[in-house]
Amino acid sequence: MRKNTVTGPRAGILALIMLVLAACSSPEEDTQIVDANSGYNTALDMVELMTLVLEPASDILWESAGWVTTTAGTEELYPTTDDGWAFVRAQAAVVVESGNLLAMPGRAVDQDAWQIYSEGLSAAGILAMDSAATQNKEEFFQAGAQIYSVCTACHQAYNPDILNAFDVN
Repeated sequence: MRKNTVTGPRAGILALIMLVLAACSSPEEDTQIVDANSGYNTALDMVELMTLVLEPASDILWESAGWVTTTAGTEELYPTTDDGWAFVRAQAAVVVESGNLLAMPGRAVDQDAWQIYSEGLSAAGILAMDSAATQNKEEFFQAGAQIYSVCTACHQAYNPDILNAFDVN
């Protein structure tokens, strides 16, 4: 399996995306080890859940789709082996379950838009899983775009300051 190394402007864009993902929660959140009403262990706070679980899986999906064009030519980023596709499918499963983790008692911010974004994340992850299983490059790319759109919309609704932090104008 090929190891992707990202440098240059693409690395900056990926770093920006990682920071945006990590900031989906506000700092005044309470961390609960075990929610007494649900029995779920929520020892990871929102930032840890984003940076340790969702972000790495999402990054692998985004780094495994599309193309990079330089003066030397265009390079496809898609997996080239069955094992590579199986690996990105497993990462898409992490995205699916991350949506569920975000919706569970002790983590859900509310029962309104937060739940819609959580479900949207899981649905986009399912699309990525299905397209990886069939090795459909276009659908896999679109699933990654859908994951990005859900994350951006959630951040805009729940932590707009993180999006403003990257406004260069």
